[in-house]
Amino acid sequence: MSLHDLYAQYHERVKFLMIYIREAHPVDGWWFGEGLQGQIIKRVFPRAATDVYDPQTLEERRAVAGRCQESLQYGILTYVDEIDDPVNKAYAASPTRLYLVASDGRVVYAGGLGPYGFRPSELKEAIEALSI
Repeated sequence: MSLHDLYAQYHERVKFLMIYIREAHPVDGWWFGEGLQGQIIKRVFPRAATDVYDPQTLEERRAVAGRCQESLQYGILTYVDEIDDPVNKAYAASPTRLYLVASDGRVVYAGGLGPYGFRPSELKEAIEALSI
């Protein structure tokens, strides 16, 4: 099950938010590069951008988030974390993570760190358990 599939199935009952946080592998940081690692990433995750510099302003971050939203085509509106990363810090979201927050504000599902802990099927089970 993909996040796109999950959104298609539950978007009328669950409000989905995608929040773009700090770039996980910027060219000017922990970069996968053009070598063997970069080639493997491009094969496994063909939509992953490997040419992104760490945005220094909110406008730059918004531009990168827009590219990400277009590339992934989840159909979910993308919000952008502030440049000082309050959402990323509050939810330990880096590099990627799924959460389900109940209407009363309780976190009822906190997925593992991506990419290996990014499991939309587990989020589906949590949605069904919450009986939304």
